Amino acid sequence: MASDKVRVAMLSFAHTHAQGYAKQATALPDVEIVAVWDEPEYGGKDAAEHLGVPFYSDLDELLARDDVDGVVVNAPSSMHTDVMVPAAKAGKHVFTEKVLALTIEECDAIIDAVAAAGTHLMVSLPSRCNADVLLAKKAVEDGVLGDLTFGRGRIAHSAALGRWFNGANMWFVDKDRAGGGGLYDLGCHRMDVIPWLMGVPKKVTAIINNFTGHYPIDDNSVTLIEFDNRGIGVVDVSWVHKSGPNPLELYGTEGALMIGADGVTLESTKLDDAGRDAYLGARPKALPPPMEQWVSAILRGTPMTIAPQDARLLTEMMQAAYRSAESGKAVSLPL
Repeated sequence: MASDKVRVAMLSFAHTHAQGYAKQATALPDVEIVAVWDEPEYGGKDAAEHLGVPFYSDLDELLARDDVDGVVVNAPSSMHTDVMVPAAKAGKHVFTEKVLALTIEECDAIIDAVAAAGTHLMVSLPSRCNADVLLAKKAVEDGVLGDLTFGRGRIAHSAALGRWFNGANMWFVDKDRAGGGGLYDLGCHRMDVIPWLMGVPKKVTAIINNFTGHYPIDDNSVTLIEFDNRGIGVVDVSWVHKSGPNPLELYGTEGALMIGADGVTLESTKLDDAGRDAYLGARPKALPPPMEQWVSAILRGTPMTIAPQDARLLTEMMQAAYRSAESGKAVSLPL
């Protein structure tokens, strides 16, 4: 690279997290935002003016710039392949909001393009960087819970009840552009973490429906996952959640672990009270957020902890869940 900074172009402000990523980027001393591309309706032109950088309505023109090292993608999910494949072919590193793409075929096209370019691809799955989730991962790997028999991840808020979506962000409730509703929007975080903790998924069964009727897309769902060790996972996701916890739970033949509003609770036949307290007290440190990992990989070759294949599996899980809900049958993996 010709610079000691990663020079970034923001590709769309369609996603609600786009402003947050722009703030993350500007807060990092080794990142510089140098340009913005967007479709007319998503506010990129105003964002470019606020950032004091050029705005482009022509993606190819922006990607032709030699002073753009990487792109931060917040375009509607259906556009990810159309945006990321050209970016990779232009030699740009890619950071993207989840999901990577709506189908595994599209994921493969992106992954192949990045591999051919020799650039770095990071999909923002920040739950994998959370200290409590890393403690759960450690407990599984250390055998503290024994063989996992059951896991549950809930994630929910009141987007449908509160009619949060309007105007430019209505693409979130357009299945063709978003892929799905509550399960795609929120469920990515738990649908990624549950297999990461529990193992290789073999079968998916889902009920996905529309409870409120406020938007023409799913706002309530439960997905059952059978793993290769015969353990069972549950991912329940809702846009109709007014109050209550969003727990992450693991149960095994030797104990249980729950992450909730009050922190982490751990029980294990392999630990006495003092050992349990010491184990909880020695939890792993939180990892750098995905964007920081991406920037460090570009500048210093630091390994990233979230891999393209992790994102591909997430899309595969989503495809299987929606196919199951539509057919009323279990869907076997791999697809």
